[in-house]
Amino acid sequence: MDPFYLLSLAAILCAIAIVWWLARRQGPSVRTELPAERLDTLTGWPPEPTRILRSPERLAFSTLKLALPGYLILAQVPIARFLAVPKRNSYAEWMRRIGNQCVDFVVCDVTSQVIAVVEVRPPIDQLDERVRARFERITRVLKAANIAVHVWNEERLPTIEAAREKILPDAPAVPASMVRRAVTSPMPVAATAGAATLAMSAASAAEAPAPAVDPFAETDRDWSNDEVIEVLEPSANTWFDDLDSVSAELPPPSQR
Repeated sequence: MDPFYLLSLAAILCAIAIVWWLARRQGPSVRTELPAERLDTLTGWPPEPTRILRSPERLAFSTLKLALPGYLILAQVPIARFLAVPKRNSYAEWMRRIGNQCVDFVVCDVTSQVIAVVEVRPPIDQLDERVRARFERITRVLKAANIAVHVWNEERLPTIEAAREKILPDAPAVPASMVRRAVTSPMPVAATAGAATLAMSAASAAEAPAPAVDPFAETDRDWSNDEVIEVLEPSANTWFDDLDSVSAELPPPSQR
């Protein structure tokens, strides 16, 4: 038999064996990925609502709202939502590195232009190296975009006056009746927010002018000669037996 023919046949058999081996090696991974692709989103990941802000972040949000009236305060905003970058490099890679990261609060003017970013973080000694590196990367990116970054310690939040002076030193002062401390209060968050709301309502009521007199209000009307309609209690008997004054007689059999 021709040796060249035998060599060719052996090469073909080796190629078939290699293809079969690779197919068997890759087969299970393909089969395991197919069910995940067919998995329904709601069935595989049943959703349920959760809170957007933690307790210190809710107190910080109340502080910002009282310190900066008239400004737009947004919470948990992705960096890609208010930063634009050139597209000469991979935008997907930028999103993976920093674009998907969220900042705690964004302070905007009435046109939604970003003025400052506020981050509410635990003390630096309570953060591990990985989280600390991520925070530092976010801070560097925001400062490179000329956005002021204010880091608040969640255990010692600033007062309303200190927050306004630090973020917007030229902002108009809030009336003294509306200034309340957002922290150092033993009340829970809901009670603190309720107290601030009541204080603002009381201040607004005190500063509001007296209501005008309604010319159509019948405050001086004499009601003595008006007809009075007496309202009687309904009968306790719901079968209305008391409405039958006499019993009904049946006609004679011949007329039935």
